[in-house]
Amino acid sequence: MTKYIALYELGDEETSVGVVFPDLPGCISMGDNYDEAVQMAHEALSAHIEALLADGEPIPAPRTLEQIRAEWEDWKDWEREGNFIVGTVSVFPKLKPKKCTLYLDSDLLDRIDEVCKNRSAFISGAAQAALDNKLYKKLISAE
Repeated sequence: MTKYIALYELGDEETSVGVVFPDLPGCISMGDNYDEAVQMAHEALSAHIEALLADGEPIPAPRTLEQIRAEWEDWKDWEREGNFIVGTVSVFPKLKPKKCTLYLDSDLLDRIDEVCKNRSAFISGAAQAALDNKLYKKLISAE
């Protein structure tokens, strides 16, 4: 897993929330609100990394916030505007699948099979979404 710094430019009632990745020029996204912008940022980052890999381009190493502040040419403009939130977005390389055995309720498997053809992809995507949106905290607290 690799984490990249994301800058969320906050909108108002009339504008969307924009997302910029200083380490990945051209990787931008947006959402109608902050929660949607976070979700779209994950999708944009994954798609951008996949496109770089498909084109044989190198994947830039993520920098720390301190490095971005010191090195990124647009940082002063962002800091001057001051209407943003700094966050991280994780990307999970799809190059290293690992076999594991899961025991799931048969009704749950039937429901998964109704909506997809690849159980592994579905469960991986659901787990990633739960982790990205911190849904696991609700699951753990319900135990």
